Amino acid sequence: MTRLYSASIIASLALVAPLAQASEDIADQYPQSELYSKPVEVIPHVFSAIGATAPPTYENSGHNNNLSFVITGDGVVVINGGASARLAAALHDEIKAITDQPVKLVISENGQGHAMLGNSYWADQGVDILMHVDAAHEVEENGDFILQGMERYNRDKAEGTRVVMPTITFEDKYEVTMGDVAFEITHLGPSHGPGDTQVYIPQWSMMIAGDIAFHERMLPIFPDTCTSCWIETWEEYFAPINATYVIPGHGHPTNMAQVTRYTHDYLVDLREKIGAHIDEGGDLAGAYYVDQERWKNLDTFEELATKNAGRVFEEMEWE
Repeated sequence: MTRLYSASIIASLALVAPLAQASEDIADQYPQSELYSKPVEVIPHVFSAIGATAPPTYENSGHNNNLSFVITGDGVVVINGGASARLAAALHDEIKAITDQPVKLVISENGQGHAMLGNSYWADQGVDILMHVDAAHEVEENGDFILQGMERYNRDKAEGTRVVMPTITFEDKYEVTMGDVAFEITHLGPSHGPGDTQVYIPQWSMMIAGDIAFHERMLPIFPDTCTSCWIETWEEYFAPINATYVIPGHGHPTNMAQVTRYTHDYLVDLREKIGAHIDEGGDLAGAYYVDQERWKNLDTFEELATKNAGRVFEEMEWE
């Protein structure tokens, strides 16, 4: 039976979910499927298979991000192709168990492996694949390297996966109406990584946010991430939308207050700490130890906190 998350349940999840601790040993929640967890109906017609907050492993089949889909009345829109062809096929099995409507569009939230490697399955089904131009460039430049990384941890589960390019790209905004559902697919500005894409459904105030928004697990800062740009994109473009429902790239469905706390506020706090460290003449070695205890309840804190601090130092020392 499909599980429905009401607004009150989403609010409750937002309050309690971040208390979980990071671990690569978290049990698979849906062992009869390649998926880490069974899709849940977040609001009517919008489903998401919530990925593990642990890193990608053989045990979770690389399903450590959220794989979402929307049933429109005239077809299904999938958000994120999955980390492999087999994982995409497992998601498709779940979709077919819920609706007879065909999948007509797959949107990749970015050019990372768990967002796009499964697109090879969808391409073989004749489905259009939509991606921001910067994400498409990432796939073109680094797709083979990303595939090899997935093959190392996923072994036999990587069978049938190959790198494919999108059939549709966009720069700032792409709008599509399917059935009676209007989608606004946007790249609001620089945030987590190249080509980060947000899928907004205005009539339901639903934001499928991708990696602009995190909670439950600590966000990773990449070497090429501009944290000041991320904050600016958030404040000028993302926050004003003020969506009622938010499906982040990772973690359970939640609300704007929760992702603001664990994304925007974390970035602001870390930059303030690193800025003070620089003003006091601190160096890179010392930057790793700035106080981040406020965020230690987040999954992947131990893996990412010091790395994030070092990367923000390297960014800010030249600002």
